[in-house]
Amino acid sequence: MKQITSAQNPYIKSLLLLQEKAKARKQTGTFLIEGKREISLAIKGGYLIDTLLFYPELISEKEINKLVQNGTTIIEINKDIFEKLAYRESTEGVIAVANSKSFGLNDLKLNENPLILIAEAPEKPGNIGALLRTADAANLDAVIIANPNGDLYNPNIIRSSVGCLFTNQIATGTTTEIITFLKDRKISFYCATLQNSTSYHTQDYTTPTALVVGTEATGLSQEWREASTQNIIIPMQGEIDSMNVSVAAAILIFEAKRQRGF
Repeated sequence: MKQITSAQNPYIKSLLLLQEKAKARKQTGTFLIEGKREISLAIKGGYLIDTLLFYPELISEKEINKLVQNGTTIIEINKDIFEKLAYRESTEGVIAVANSKSFGLNDLKLNENPLILIAEAPEKPGNIGALLRTADAANLDAVIIANPNGDLYNPNIIRSSVGCLFTNQIATGTTTEIITFLKDRKISFYCATLQNSTSYHTQDYTTPTALVVGTEATGLSQEWREASTQNIIIPMQGEIDSMNVSVAAAILIFEAKRQRGF
């Protein structure tokens, strides 16, 4: 087993770059995962773990061995290195270097009657994480991010999704690409927007369906609104005309699940 005791070690410095820079994650095709649960979910989701780094004061070698795949390198690190690499305090003493996956639309494996969530240009990692948690809770067939603003392997997204980045089928693409993808597969899509909308609960989501949400600040782009099967709205009775995007998505998703008998 390897040991690294200096935070100035070139490999440790390269991992700090993975934590901080989307460019480094893209160039190397790797990213960091913290915590036993998150690493276990990544493995279950088909991710390959290149390296496991562990701090023996917080996790045993026996527990580490449960996370090892063929070809995984195990490295023991000290407290100083662990605290530099750990993005949050309660990381259970283990950090993985994992290989990234493609998020191509054509990589999605959909059944004959899918239910999909689409989010256009979500801005906040916390909102993306919450959307992924909701999608996992509803066991959706896929989550598609249109015009992503950043890197989905951002540590904040992994953390806020509590590992649901790895439990959902995920794809990214431009709005135009995704609309073409949906139309080619005869998937109806319902856009949550204020313009030309009807109440969300009046629509039928029992056939192949995508539910589309936009940002809280600007909503969905015109391209989505004009191409949609139907624009939908969640009626509100207070003073404001919008709610958190993950809350809105949850309302729509679970109405669709209710109609489908789940």
